[in-house]
Amino acid sequence: MKPTLFTLQRIETSAQEIKKSRFRAVAGTVANEQAAKEFIAVHSDAGANHNCWAWRVGQAYRFNDDGEPSGTAGKPILQAIDGQALDNVAVVVTRWFGGILLGSGGLMRAYGGTAATCLRTADKAVVVALTSARIFAVFSDLARLRGRLTAAPDVTIETERFTEDGAEFEVLLPVDEADAILRAITDLTSGRAVVTHLG
Repeated sequence: MKPTLFTLQRIETSAQEIKKSRFRAVAGTVANEQAAKEFIAVHSDAGANHNCWAWRVGQAYRFNDDGEPSGTAGKPILQAIDGQALDNVAVVVTRWFGGILLGSGGLMRAYGGTAATCLRTADKAVVVALTSARIFAVFSDLARLRGRLTAAPDVTIETERFTEDGAEFEVLLPVDEADAILRAITDLTSGRAVVTHLG
């Protein structure tokens, strides 16, 4: 059984001072690599000494030490994300240097700890794994079908395309409920709807 993963409900921030250096973490939800890059760009401070970051979206992840010694910043931030079973999350930890060197261990604790504190206090939601399907329905079934799809939680109609005979929908469904929802659509339309599970 897959572990339950979580994501953030909103952008969160946390700050602390360690040996005169100020650290600020900003964490938020990202849908893909491009969104992560944009989040990092928006929440980095050009006037700071370092803007270190990490993000995870499913199996994809990246991290960056932004001039700190290798392995002392980005990786501990990623470990904070993974340690709290988070997905679709990016974290930027900004450091304003205060004049006292922290050493490798101190930097790892500072960056990882600032990120972990920010994430620990954040409001989280369970990540719902989604799958896609294509559904074709004749005109006489469209109103009932659309009503069934919009009433189901976590179901999103991605596209709706009309043809001579009816309409074709591409929908996103929760993986755990996809079979039951698609069966219900077949029953609702007395088998007239053509359902293709795209995966």
